[in-house]
Amino acid sequence: MSYIIPKFSDIQEAHKRIKSLIHRTPVLSSSVINNILNCDLVFKCENFQKVGAFKFRGATNAVRLLNNNEAKKGVATHSSGNHAAALSLAAKQLGIPAYIVMPENAPEIKKKAVSGYGAEITFCKPTLESREETLKVVQNKTGATFIHPYDNFNVICGQGTAAKELLDEKTDLDIIIAPVGGGGLMSGTAISAKSLRPEIKIYGAEPLNADDAFRSFTKGELITAGPPNTIADGLLTSLSPLTFKIIKENLDGIFTAKEESIVAAMRLIWERMKIIIEPSSAVPLAAIIENQDVFKGKKIGIIISGGNVDLNNLPF
Repeated sequence: MSYIIPKFSDIQEAHKRIKSLIHRTPVLSSSVINNILNCDLVFKCENFQKVGAFKFRGATNAVRLLNNNEAKKGVATHSSGNHAAALSLAAKQLGIPAYIVMPENAPEIKKKAVSGYGAEITFCKPTLESREETLKVVQNKTGATFIHPYDNFNVICGQGTAAKELLDEKTDLDIIIAPVGGGGLMSGTAISAKSLRPEIKIYGAEPLNADDAFRSFTKGELITAGPPNTIADGLLTSLSPLTFKIIKENLDGIFTAKEESIVAAMRLIWERMKIIIEPSSAVPLAAIIENQDVFKGKKIGIIISGGNVDLNNLPF
């Protein structure tokens, strides 16, 4: 099956379209963390993005490309959190309705964020089948356009703007590493990075307990996740055929990280950098902690994907 793959020019167009609507997030570093790990790390802090996650980039780009008829009927999606909040705010900014299907076990902070942005939430059982069936019912009722969290050309283009900004600012990186869930951020990151710096190494990072992207990449065919059990609640979904194709063709590798390493990495960033990140965002640093020989002495950009964490339920 053929898929239309975004080009870097599509990401550049997306950046022009959304840059006045998003935050240009800071790039931070920690000499203490660099010394501990014997490498030169910089962090693209999408935890400071609107809605607290990179997802606002892709949602904003997708919403701004709707035609008038589509916009009037609004947008719909299924999401356990950050994409739901991002799409809700992007729709609110444009003054159009948003209909969000959320699993009933989604983190409370994410439910509050979505309702706070004025979206209409429909809860479903925490399975992909239930999400998709409930979304169909909502779409049939409202006529809203489905904006998929990652299996969407315009969403991927928006997500790729984070790496574009990072490489505009830090032109000498040897490696970029980002978390992999459904693969939207990773796909956009890979397209931007390989276009701007063909020699750069691009790695994904994934929880060992939800390692379907690692297994898919290693085997060369798409493997969907079994029931994942990881603290990194933003990385529970499997790749789509589109994101798998992009990742297979552009990544240099995918690393996995154990749960205890993810918690340690999250705590290290909280303590040393004084910034709040969610567990999913800690997975790339956790992968570096577990594979220090690969990263030693290198200049590395990490995309911190978000900072939406339940402060009443911290892992440390």
